[in-house]
Amino acid sequence: MANRSRPTLQKREREKAKQERQRQKEQRRQDAKERRGTTPLRPGGEEDPDLAGIVPGPQPLADWQIEPEQE
Repeated sequence: MANRSRPTLQKREREKAKQERQRQKEQRRQDAKERRGTTPLRPGGEEDPDLAGIVPGPQPLADWQIEPEQE
């Protein structure tokens, strides 16, 4: 009968460790959420140069996509 209590204790230790990992993970998520909320997008409030001038929606055709009119 002594062997039966050991798996229960091991299981309880595993569950406690799992709960502790979950608490740490939730704390990291909360910290990251707070950092995202308080950190400016870019240093100095600048717009991303790769995205500057892009508007949502359909974009105009590029020069190579326009077919010349046939006469």
